[in-house]
Amino acid sequence: MTDTALTPLPPILPDATAADAASAFRVVSPKAALWFEPGSRQLVVSFDNLATVDDPYPRPPWLLARLQAEGYAVLGVQTFAKDWYRNPDAAPLVQTLAATGFFAQFERVVFIGASMGAFAAINLATLVPGALVIAFSPQSTMATAIAPFERRFGWAVRKSDWTTPAFLDVRDALPNVAGIILLYDGRVPEDLAHARRLTAPNVQALRVDHSTHEAIRVILKCGALPPLLAEVMQTGRAGPAFWQAMRARRTVRKWARAMMEAVVAEGHPTRIRATATALLRQEDYLFAQVALRDLKAKPPA
Repeated sequence: MTDTALTPLPPILPDATAADAASAFRVVSPKAALWFEPGSRQLVVSFDNLATVDDPYPRPPWLLARLQAEGYAVLGVQTFAKDWYRNPDAAPLVQTLAATGFFAQFERVVFIGASMGAFAAINLATLVPGALVIAFSPQSTMATAIAPFERRFGWAVRKSDWTTPAFLDVRDALPNVAGIILLYDGRVPEDLAHARRLTAPNVQALRVDHSTHEAIRVILKCGALPPLLAEVMQTGRAGPAFWQAMRARRTVRKWARAMMEAVVAEGHPTRIRATATALLRQEDYLFAQVALRDLKAKPPA
């Protein structure tokens, strides 16, 4: 659920040409919408993901409250379907804003998204010269002819367009984006395969293993998003402040569970015992208890 009831709805403009960076606004088209909230001269452009689309519109832009707490201006690019923004409205809305000089009013523009939203963030950042992208667990494409290894999200993929050439493959967008910070769990086979397709000089690829496809959730729970954004805004890259914050991942249940499952799958008793014991020192995790119990019940080799 979202906190839409607590978020004042900005006025709806007739079209994106009437947008003013000094005032909140929305532009609503049949397939996509914009929602802008003013702030500093640093703009974060956020994109819906598969989970947020389940909430009915009007819903606040993804990460709105967190981004406003850091003082950023926020532009939400929102889609009304699980279509990876491959609809006739999303790109033209951003393109129209760019043509009016809207983005040029900001010192730094960073596009941000996770999974479906990361796919869109990289693609649509090509419409804003100089924009940077923070992409969490992005798909490079969902076209099976290009990425046959990608078999997730079957229903949504079948219901969306993966034949129209425009914005079909993020790999084609890479040369036209100023810089991309790509964060992914390299132990997730599909996410690793997508990341390998997105190797380029302007891509800073960061493995955040044991965070699963939902890497953004672990990063948020670690409190690592604010330092990540601050570093990208200042230098264009993730740096030591992000990794310092990520040290807290050991206290995040989602990360700890994935870590324990990976160690158990490897099957080394000494490491299973050491990992489970270390995790139990910080919290009484049931999955760590089960790992130790199963280890004791296993007959000697």
